[in-house]
Parts: sequence; C-alpha cells; structure tokens
Amino acid sequence: MKSAVCATVVAGFVLIGCHSITDSSPTQPSQPLSSGVITVPIPTVPLPTPTPAPKPAPTPTPAPTPTPAPSATPPSGSGCGNPLPVVTRMGTKVHIRGPNQWILDTTPLVGPDADYCRQVGFTDGRSICAVRQEGDPQRVACESYAVGKAADTGRYGPTWYRNGQLCTGAVGDCDNHPDNQYLLLAWGDGTYNACTADGICGSVDVDR
Repeated sequence: MKSAVCATVVAGFVLIGCHSITDSSPTQPSQPLSSGVITVPIPTVPLPTPTPAPKPAPTPTPAPTPTPAPSATPPSGSGCGNPLPVVTRMGTKVHIRGPNQWILDTTPLVGPDADYCRQVGFTDGRSICAVRQEGDPQRVACESYAVGKAADTGRYGPTWYRNGQLCTGAVGDCDNHPDNQYLLLAWGDGTYNACTADGICGSVDVDR
C-alpha cells in the first residue's frame, strides 16, 4: 500500500517535496476469512424413553382343599372291625401260683385312649383298656390282629422270654401253654417278658 507524504519543516530542516512510502505491513481484512468449511449445527433430537412392559401378575394358586382322612379299613377276614386296636402295652402278671409251677398271663392293652375305650364299651371313663370287652365276639380276632404271631410257636399271641431267652420247655425253665399262647408255664425264677410281634413287651418277676 502506498501513501503520499509531504513535509515542510521538521526539526530545523526544510524538506521540500513529496515522496511515496511503501507500507509493507499487510492490510488486515475487515472481516475474518472463512476457513471454507461450513459448520452446520445438528439439532439434538431426544430419544424416546422406552416404556417397560408391565409384568404379568402371578396367577394365585388356590389352596388345596383338605380331604378328611379315611377311616381305617379292617383287614379282610381278620374278624376285627372298627375301631382297630393299637396295642401300647402288655399287662403281664402271675395268674396262678402252684406248688410246682406258676402260670403267667398277659393281656394286650390300648391307651391311653379314652375315646377308644368308650367306643368298645368301657363306660367307666378309663383311658387304658383291653382291645375288646370279655365276651365280645371280636375279642380274639382283635387281639390276634394287634399282637401278631409268636416267634417260636407261630401261633397268634405273644412271644415269651425268660431272662431274655426263649423258653425251652426244660424243667427249671419255662414253656408255652399248650392251649393258649397268652399263658405261660413258669418253673424257674427270673424276669419273664411277653412281647408282641412289633416289640411291645410287658414283664413280671418270678421268685418261687
């Protein structure tokens, strides 16, 4: 860029004339130059928030309807009807004290169960009773059902033991009664036990 400069007197010197001064400084643009890249703002579009699918409500499971417990069914051909006995003890005692031998006796008992005793005819309020009353036609059948068979004779009735051993029938020992498994011939001293097939036992001591 060139400028015309004229001066007359500067600091005691007379300068006549004009001369052109070349300005080497670049002329600044009045407007900033563009880089040539056009920046286009991209609008921000908010993404839709997904709506969670509702969880299916659990189907309530109906409570099972309790069914009444079936009544016990008497075993076919046993001859023992309801109520069926459950022996809990054996009432064992000395029945006869003879000069040469004692006869022992045992009775299977149910209880404590006052309701059972009442149902089979014991109306005195007892809670421990025989499986049936004396003279009841089901007495023998219900005892056989509840007690099972003796381990040594195979007859219905208890298994007898003297001091933990089966009777041998020898003199000084003991022997099963020939007609009734609930009776025992006792000759020797000791502790006698009468046990059901399920292991329910009653005991009595013999000291002759």
